[in-house]
Amino acid sequence: MSQIQPVNHENATEISCLARKIWLRQYRVLLSPDQIDYMLKQRYTPSVIQAQLGDEKIWWRKLTVKDTIIGFSCCMLTRQADELKIDKLYIQHEHHRKGYGKMFIDDAVTIMQDIACSTLILTVNKQNHSAIHAYRRYGFEIMGDSVVDIGGGFFMNDYLMAMTP
Repeated sequence: MSQIQPVNHENATEISCLARKIWLRQYRVLLSPDQIDYMLKQRYTPSVIQAQLGDEKIWWRKLTVKDTIIGFSCCMLTRQADELKIDKLYIQHEHHRKGYGKMFIDDAVTIMQDIACSTLILTVNKQNHSAIHAYRRYGFEIMGDSVVDIGGGFFMNDYLMAMTP
């Protein structure tokens, strides 16, 4: 049985390790090893995750199958009061195409509705064609480019996608 639940402080190390595993497989052809390491340290250390768990404007979720975490997501309010951003959505590769991405999208829509937001947004690497295709199937549309200097001499070169359920 699969289910989505809130991440708790005890899950932070497991989520951090899972992020590393997923990123090393998913992004090895899209980003340099140095940028992958930089971004993992910037966004996925247990202490960063734990700090965000205490923020009422950030929602971390885990997807478990048979009591094993196989994916995670993180949603946050943007500076626009009516937007919720899916900042992270990752599932182990061997569990792709089983409907788990849709479960995370549906969970984000529920959060969005609970907090009275009207738009769900995300950014996706312009070269991540399988994710772009999946997000389009879920009802997202490309709204523009999002090129962000993340420090360390690195940039994120993404599409901004949005849906209004």
